[in-house]
Amino acid sequence: MTRFRSEKIHLNKGWKAKLQLGFTELNGKTILNRKKHEGPLRVQKPFYPERNGTCHVYLLHPPGGVVGGDRLEVQVELKTGANALFTTPAAGKFYRSSGSSAFQVQIIKVEDNACLEWFPLENIFFSGAKANIKTKIEINPSSHFIGWDICCLGRPASNEPFIHGSLDQRFEIWMKEKPVRLERLLIQGNDPILSNKWGVDRKTVLGNLVCFTPEKELVDTLREYVKSFKTKDAYSVTFVNGVIQFRCLGNSADQVRKFLTRVWQKLRFEIRGHHAVIPRIWNT
Repeated sequence: MTRFRSEKIHLNKGWKAKLQLGFTELNGKTILNRKKHEGPLRVQKPFYPERNGTCHVYLLHPPGGVVGGDRLEVQVELKTGANALFTTPAAGKFYRSSGSSAFQVQIIKVEDNACLEWFPLENIFFSGAKANIKTKIEINPSSHFIGWDICCLGRPASNEPFIHGSLDQRFEIWMKEKPVRLERLLIQGNDPILSNKWGVDRKTVLGNLVCFTPEKELVDTLREYVKSFKTKDAYSVTFVNGVIQFRCLGNSADQVRKFLTRVWQKLRFEIRGHHAVIPRIWNT
């Protein structure tokens, strides 16, 4: 059995929740063969809407929001040949904190010829929230990973900009204990990065999609494809160290998510040779 090393972070009192999941391939179907949880983190029963046996999993956090002092930790392992897609039934909400930070740690291991698609719905950071989020992906040369994170800063529809609090978000891809991609987003409330053109230029929704693949030529394919969207949202496509990175900025979480979904659909077909199946919970 693989042993995970938990991130050691000093915390004050709050919800402590941990979820450990393991997947394996059996007769052309990916099954959830290991599940352990502590505290308010769960999964619904696996769904199989695809003919190729990909396992669709919905991560649940029954309290519905995260406050200062909370710690959520998700650990996922895909064995050789397994295929799984993860999402959430609703946006994550990080509420205002009077002092302590909230922590969310996600550690994901993808073995040879396994494929993980990681598509949680957006995280909304209320003004005054103090959030520390880390996602670490451990892959092998023949692994496939594609995933996104979507950040909503403040609640502009309620006239509540992100003027207080902090966000420290890390997204890392590692191969054989060596870094492939290390990302860090560090924002303080009312930070100049929020309003200046060299930053996010007053956009309140930040979308970031990464895809591990050796197929560098897909960058040009993707750029041409996105041109047909005729979108007003700012975006970029790059390829570094075997990772396609697609970024976009907007003012609507729904629009940014739809934007990234179309990018995922294109990359999935080009890389895996079959069409993406949208999680049905996105339609509810």
